[in-house]
Amino acid sequence: MSELNLDRLFILEMANNHMGSVEHGLHVIREFAKVCKGFPFRFAFKMQYRQLDTFIHPDYKDRMDIKYVKRFSETSLSREGTRKLVAEIKACGFLSICTPFDPESVDRIIEDGFDVLKIASCSFTDWPLLERISECDFPVIGSTAGIKTEDIDNVVSFMTHRDIKFTLMHCVAEYPTPIENLQLNQIDFLMERYPDIPVGYSTHEDPAESDIIGLAIAKGCKVFEKHVGVPTAEYEINAYSATPKQVYAWLTAAQKAFNICGVTNGRIEPTQKALDSLISLRRGIYAKNDITAGERIKDDDIFMAIPTMPGHITANDWSKYNHYYATQTINKGDPVLESNSRIEQIRKQIEDIVNRVGELLKAGNIIIPQESQLEISHHFGLQNFAKIGISMITVVNREYCKKLIVVLPGQSHPEQYHKQKEETFHVLHGTLDVTLDGVSKKCYPGDVVTVEKGVRHAFGCEGGVVLEEISSNHSKDDSFYTDPEINNNPNRKTFVSFWLN
Repeated sequence: MSELNLDRLFILEMANNHMGSVEHGLHVIREFAKVCKGFPFRFAFKMQYRQLDTFIHPDYKDRMDIKYVKRFSETSLSREGTRKLVAEIKACGFLSICTPFDPESVDRIIEDGFDVLKIASCSFTDWPLLERISECDFPVIGSTAGIKTEDIDNVVSFMTHRDIKFTLMHCVAEYPTPIENLQLNQIDFLMERYPDIPVGYSTHEDPAESDIIGLAIAKGCKVFEKHVGVPTAEYEINAYSATPKQVYAWLTAAQKAFNICGVTNGRIEPTQKALDSLISLRRGIYAKNDITAGERIKDDDIFMAIPTMPGHITANDWSKYNHYYATQTINKGDPVLESNSRIEQIRKQIEDIVNRVGELLKAGNIIIPQESQLEISHHFGLQNFAKIGISMITVVNREYCKKLIVVLPGQSHPEQYHKQKEETFHVLHGTLDVTLDGVSKKCYPGDVVTVEKGVRHAFGCEGGVVLEEISSNHSKDDSFYTDPEINNNPNRKTFVSFWLN
């Protein structure tokens, strides 16, 4: 029972609007069953139970000058009568819900076979009643009108610790509630404070106000409650209870609101019409010059403009993480299309490198300045980065320069030299294998190695290493590799910002 799905549940609260007449109560249930047909929602009918023998003080049982003593006394039903109403609720396809106002009424609710139990706002912190409710296997809905935050905290904790499926209802205890007092932003407050508890809306506004439910739906409510009644020549209806016609308008407004709000818990799939409209407004990629088959298409090779052709690569596709290669010759001015190019997506590869670099820095307990850019050097392409390449973080580069170099396990940096700068390596974590002008040595944490101008140097590691490079100012044109293929590769670096998190 506690696993009952209450999503998009509309609760019709009869309360004492059966007016103490079983026949009128049956009439009310049947009239609203007609109204609910055709709507794509779950529906429940709710009653209220009070054990009047003990609920009203013995000295006040005959005091008809006291509003609620008079109301409850005049509308009381026999056990046989309430059971007839419950049976009709179920026969008409409604879930059955009941609000007990004393522990004794919980026993009646169990005996009469209700599906869900509701706690009224006035009983929200009635702890003897809550203790009795907690002993039962019911989903529980609680209204929160006038309840302090700390009390809601306590009741939510009480229900959660007892594994009770609990739903909170925003509610205002004014009958009817003026629209300026509805305080629908309290729905947001409850959802943010209790993210694991469903939140609904119990309404007491003028029942002629059918559009307000749309606001509650837009805020994310999935459970709704409204007092209902059927006026007749014999029985009037109170100012906050809705007639069948008003409930039909209320449900129609709710259905419209759900349709307008659309999909939840996931991103929608756009219609083809929407996609076509968006694509037609995007800039397409065109060749700025002739591009040879097999050649990587770089920023300098293209320009972006409308119109966009079918199958066009657009500005929205163009990214440092998407590398395009011509699969056939693309002449100057022609569009770059899916049919004349192929894509190499590298985002996942970069993310993997970032994660591995982060893990090695963490292992060395090395703190990185928050706005540092990560420079990934892949001398022979990302596909070979696991063997040849390094990652660098430039901390400062003025007349003096400091970098942190991360060499992942099994990586090596190819031989190079500098004409302008002198640099010093300080090993912070791991073991570094370094070769200077053909002479190799191992360096351990704390070791310092100076590389003078013109000295050819290469380095690598087996288990991963982090070193500090301290040097004079570094110029990007001052790295000369002994392998000319590297010097001729303009795409050997990828820069990643905002990577630390």
